[in-house]
Amino acid sequence: MKITRRQWMKLTGSAAMVSFIPSFLYAFNKSENDRPLIRDFETPLFNLPGQFTNPVIIESIELLRNGSNFFVRTRSTDGATGLTGTKQLTEFMPIFQIVAPHFIGKDARDLESLVDSVYRANYKIAGLALWCPVAYIEQSLLDMLGKIAGKPVGELLGGVIHDEIPVYLSGSDRVLTAEEEVDIYVQGVAETKAKAVKFKIGGRMSRNLDAYPGRTDTLLELSRKKLGDNIILYADANGSYDADMGIRVGKVLESLNYSFFEEPCPWEYLSETQNVAKGLKIPIACGEQDSSLWRFQWMLDNGVMHIVQPDLNYNGGLIRAKRVALMAEKSGKTIVPHNTQTDHTAGFILQFASCTKNIGPYMEYPWRAPQRTPSWYKPDFKIVDGKIKVPKSPGMGVEIDPDYLKQASVVLQFGKK
Repeated sequence: MKITRRQWMKLTGSAAMVSFIPSFLYAFNKSENDRPLIRDFETPLFNLPGQFTNPVIIESIELLRNGSNFFVRTRSTDGATGLTGTKQLTEFMPIFQIVAPHFIGKDARDLESLVDSVYRANYKIAGLALWCPVAYIEQSLLDMLGKIAGKPVGELLGGVIHDEIPVYLSGSDRVLTAEEEVDIYVQGVAETKAKAVKFKIGGRMSRNLDAYPGRTDTLLELSRKKLGDNIILYADANGSYDADMGIRVGKVLESLNYSFFEEPCPWEYLSETQNVAKGLKIPIACGEQDSSLWRFQWMLDNGVMHIVQPDLNYNGGLIRAKRVALMAEKSGKTIVPHNTQTDHTAGFILQFASCTKNIGPYMEYPWRAPQRTPSWYKPDFKIVDGKIKVPKSPGMGVEIDPDYLKQASVVLQFGKK
């Protein structure tokens, strides 16, 4: 029998509507407790508007450069300024030009929501290249807000609970022999009195190959021998292994009493890292390349990581890192952000650590022998007795020499000149 379109709609329309309407209505009538988890991620945590009497309208954003150093300077319509240094930027300038205009004319007190809305406007380019420029602007705006409020950024983001931060030494590039590498960190511990050190093992995304044959085994055994049992040791493979090799290397780490094993497998291979975590007792640390809040939550829920390591730039700034810290806290885990920044950019990691309850026992701090005294910024961020003091001055707590800043050229400018 042939059925016309009109007859088909008559026969199926009612049933279709019955099956469709409840789910449609449910989507718009969920209670607050039924909201998807992403809503929790986007809920402002710090009530920034409540910490200021008046709006703080963003008038301009500038990208400055002096030699190899880049800075982001933000300015409000009332003349307040924020200034922070950046990590790598030259390759991200096209993205910086896309995201910076999003902030112009907005109220900086709404910074938590602005970070979310710039993502929604540019989600197709999400990833490290998007989040680094967002982080640099966010950090500069936090510096400005802190200066307006007369508070360090840690006070704005929950309140300072740590006034000095114990650090672990890191920074290896696998260019030295195992013996040379160990001697460098023996020197570092002697100078700084640091209580923890991280070594790079494997070959870096190297498909189970070592930097050279035997380097990892020699380095691991020699480091424990020369640094002794009182120094806490960590190992970072930078995604060098598959799960089977990761477990084999992890067993060696366990036998030498290493305290965490970072990124044993390529960062996107979640099931491989999960298998390593299941096969070992040593805690697995990872997350430096990740910038998805959903992904962090999944990794925590599914036993991929024990120690959470977002990068304060790659993940989009301090606000998003604080959200990851809250996820980790609810899961009973610590957060130890990945960090390659020292010198004038060290304020970011210190302000973050100062106000985070579940921060790990030691923060990552790249070691350069010997420690140097800066000429164009302060404080000097030297490691003393294994710790760095958190700046107490408003904003990020870093002061750039005005003469040094005058020598910088304006690379990009947005908003009113």
